[in-house]
Amino acid sequence: MEYVILAVVIAVVAVGAIAGLVVSGRRRQQLPPKSQAPVITAPPTPREPAVGEEAAPPTEEPRRTVEEVELPEAAAVAEPAVVEEAVPALDVPEPTAGRLVRLRSRLSRSQNSLGKGLLSLLSREHLDEDTWEEIEETLLTADVGVTPTQELVERLRTRVKVLGTRTPDELRGLLREELVELIGKDADRTVHSTKHEAGPAVVLVVGVNGVGKTTTTGKLARVLVADGRTVVLGAADTFRAAAADQLQTWGERVGARTVRGPEGGDPASIAFDAVKEGIAEGVDTVLVDTAGRLHTKTGLMDELGKVKRVVEKHGPVDEVLLVLDATTGQNGLVQARVFAEVVDITGIVLTKLDGTAKGGIVIAVQRELGVPVKLIGLGEGADDLAPFEPGAFVDALIGD
Repeated sequence: MEYVILAVVIAVVAVGAIAGLVVSGRRRQQLPPKSQAPVITAPPTPREPAVGEEAAPPTEEPRRTVEEVELPEAAAVAEPAVVEEAVPALDVPEPTAGRLVRLRSRLSRSQNSLGKGLLSLLSREHLDEDTWEEIEETLLTADVGVTPTQELVERLRTRVKVLGTRTPDELRGLLREELVELIGKDADRTVHSTKHEAGPAVVLVVGVNGVGKTTTTGKLARVLVADGRTVVLGAADTFRAAAADQLQTWGERVGARTVRGPEGGDPASIAFDAVKEGIAEGVDTVLVDTAGRLHTKTGLMDELGKVKRVVEKHGPVDEVLLVLDATTGQNGLVQARVFAEVVDITGIVLTKLDGTAKGGIVIAVQRELGVPVKLIGLGEGADDLAPFEPGAFVDALIGD
């Protein structure tokens, strides 16, 4: 029994010794290595403190006083560049003198229908009744009108009998004389646009929609500027969209100011302001573009009469120019008659005469209204509006 107890004690002591050796081995493995000499590095370069960090203490830097700072010489200081605004160049309209002569080729259609047609008929060897009827038909087709046609045919028949011989040159001269007489060579065709004691000359431009009224007003401004007049434009056509913009563009091209108002505004008020502005600026002429009135609308025609009455509070209206489309023929005469009842028409402007064979409308409309044709439009160019000259017009119709 004693041997058993002794064996147990020896076993316990052996286990304890073995456990102590294992623990001591592990401790030796976990001991830190021997310390090495520290590595010395250069101090970090200073940097700006980041957000949340304290700023480094300021370092003193050498500073210069005001007396030590050298200023640049005055000559070395660059002066600021002066920027000049570009001013758009104004158009220089073509002179109006002889303009119709330069544009005579535009009347080729009327020439073939009226002038050359009549010369061909008159050159026949025998002028019988059938030939004279053809002559009448040619004149009526060209919109000369019934009464003027009868007068012209009667005068031609009489003169041909008296003349006896009918060479081409004699017939051309005969026809020229009669047509110039029928158109009227003594009528006053001047557009009265000179400033007077009461103020600037006032010109109202009237007509129905679609005849080129606003464009004609702009071209007329060019005609007056070419003749040395100063002009103010009144955009009293407030019913047609962009009419005021269109007129202002025409005015800016020749340096003419445009007085305008809101779209749909009172036309009479704008016309009144335009004349007032013209008086203040001391210009020669005020051109007022009115709305394109339908001659069948009584209320609108009354409004046109109101525009004229309001403008006359400043002084007299010197011209009322009725713009007619030459291609409308006899319908244009109906328009002319109605407008003449509302305002006193002083002159006619015939547009689109280059696009029609009905050159005789010049004669018919003058007979209808008893007022002269003063201007004719012979194209879409800016300077294609020409003062009407009876002699040059007839020469263009019958050719050389």
